[in-house]
Amino acid sequence: MPADGPPLSRIVARDTLQIVLGILVVGALLFVATGVWPPLVAVESGSMEPTLERGDLVVVTEQGRFTGPAADEFGVVTANESEGYARIGNAGDVVVYAPPGRRGSPIIHRAVFAVDAGENWYARANETYVAGADSCAELRNCPAPHAGYITRGDNNDYYDQARGIAPPVRPQWIRAKAQFHVPYLGLVRLELQKRL
Repeated sequence: MPADGPPLSRIVARDTLQIVLGILVVGALLFVATGVWPPLVAVESGSMEPTLERGDLVVVTEQGRFTGPAADEFGVVTANESEGYARIGNAGDVVVYAPPGRRGSPIIHRAVFAVDAGENWYARANETYVAGADSCAELRNCPAPHAGYITRGDNNDYYDQARGIAPPVRPQWIRAKAQFHVPYLGLVRLELQKRL
């Protein structure tokens, strides 16, 4: 008795090809819209709580896209220069950065203020976040070894530069800027990443 319609293998191959093509089209559209790949980042720690929780999925763009009114020449709005502009719950941009030699995932923290090479930035810093230092001489990365951004996780009690997590973040170390997030959707990615 002849079978009606195409064989099952042909149907499976066609459906698989349609799914793969659909994923490629969505990926291409996301890349065109955001200018970065991957356009989604999963939050791995609690350093940005409560604005970003571990497991949140963050949609990111290249730093020059969708800039705020007080953006500098690199497309970044710092918290101290935000003029009412907020991203991800607080003033200023949240940047995804990786200093040279960093192992592991990039850091996703808020750009607080910019510094020039050689600047004594202690006087501009919030004394709450300088890790107990009483002067520039007692503060890591002060004076600033080069121009860049002073950054901090919203939930951290210190600037990244005060604890030596990173020197001032050079604009070329920034891989992306956070635009918005979807709570807990990144847990799937974190679980897959752990298993691979």
